[in-house]
Amino acid sequence: MTSERPALYDMLDERFRTGRCMNGDANLEVLYTGCRWAEGPIYLPAWKSVIWSDIPNDRMLRWDEETGTVSVFRHGAGHSNGNTLDHQGRLITCEQGNRRVTRTEHDGTLTVLADRWQGKRLNSPNDATVKSDGSIWFSDPDFGITSDYEGYRAESEIGANNVYRIDPDSGEVRLAAEGFGAPNGLVFSPDEQELFVSDTRAGLIRVFDVQTDGTLSEGRKFADAASRENARFDNLRFDADGRLWAAAMDDGVHCYDPADGKLIGRLNIPETVSNIAWGGPKRNRLFITAQTSVYSLMMGVTGTHPAGPGHQPWSPAKA
Repeated sequence: MTSERPALYDMLDERFRTGRCMNGDANLEVLYTGCRWAEGPIYLPAWKSVIWSDIPNDRMLRWDEETGTVSVFRHGAGHSNGNTLDHQGRLITCEQGNRRVTRTEHDGTLTVLADRWQGKRLNSPNDATVKSDGSIWFSDPDFGITSDYEGYRAESEIGANNVYRIDPDSGEVRLAAEGFGAPNGLVFSPDEQELFVSDTRAGLIRVFDVQTDGTLSEGRKFADAASRENARFDNLRFDADGRLWAAAMDDGVHCYDPADGKLIGRLNIPETVSNIAWGGPKRNRLFITAQTSVYSLMMGVTGTHPAGPGHQPWSPAKA
């Protein structure tokens, strides 16, 4: 006798239903399977493609929206992890193995944006987000240097796991926030007044007020995974109505209402969820990397653009 598979949508608060969070596909679509550990999905509208990282296999893969085919985008990718886009549509990549953050230019060449802080090598950059002023913020846990599985085993030169900011004018790498077990996913609120950062080892999502000079407040707890024994937080994304969606590993995908920080619903995924990203022509398709596979789900809600508020380069033209 086999147990019944849980429903895709799990409503924990009525707001999950009234907010149209359940008005999407009834089932997940499997776009690809065969990774060792998939992370970092990002939708590239100009290419109508999703690019993601297969970290242990040291490659980046590309799914073509028009044909449904998957090909290798880059092999020998520095054990890349998180990916995002800047305001010019260029790919920003956190390379765990190379311990740096890079930008892929329009001609395909790579520019190193950050590899050191105060003269010391970074640990293993994990995820990045871009603010509307052009600054790039990234997390730097030690996941890529604790073993040779997702990078290269080494001692931390910094001795801490922090969040950093790359200045858009000078390129200087500045400390933005510290005191983490392992900072992971990070995303600005739609109005950019707050920065949300997941701490995987602490089982927390912390939120920081963003000051006018680009510095952050001390931070406070937004969500705690302790109430759900299988939950640990990875990357984070907002939808256009201000709800925060979190990759919660063995507990699927969480959805929070920032008004009170309550978990209002979740998506049940058959594998351990690493990252999520919005994409498609209307940004209402959720792409999910989970252990060996990439899934997608057409939803009744729309996601925000990864390069910040007001940046809508692939919104469909109005009739």
